[in-house]
Amino acid sequence: MTPPNPPPPRSDRRMRWTLRRGDQLAVVIVLLLLTVGASIYAWRDQNRRTHWIDIEQVEPQPAAYIVDINQADWPELTQLPGIGETLARRIIESRETLGPFLDHNDLQRVRGIGPRTLERLRPYLLPTADVENIAGDSLTLQEAGS
Repeated sequence: MTPPNPPPPRSDRRMRWTLRRGDQLAVVIVLLLLTVGASIYAWRDQNRRTHWIDIEQVEPQPAAYIVDINQADWPELTQLPGIGETLARRIIESRETLGPFLDHNDLQRVRGIGPRTLERLRPYLLPTADVENIAGDSLTLQEAGS
């Protein structure tokens, strides 16, 4: 016996691409639950983010820039207020030709540095070596050698 052939589709019968009422209700409920869940997650995540990091506010500390005038190169000296490249190179040249600066006041031997410029620079300069101690140490070494 041969299986019966299915009846041919009727031309007045069209395929339905829509969901039945029960299926539509299920889809609406799932979408509603997803929307509510995503909203709750976003709200909790936003609140969590605002409380994760606790930053203490500290007053900014000023950076101290201090230069040793007997060791610094001209780029370091140009960072000082009122000292440009030309004046920095003059300081280096004076240090190389006339020797190290024994006191901050020795900076006035450089053309372009006067008393006002020197006073502006003082907070940024390391103290120079005490000349008497340097001479005392060298005398002690000379006496020990003789």
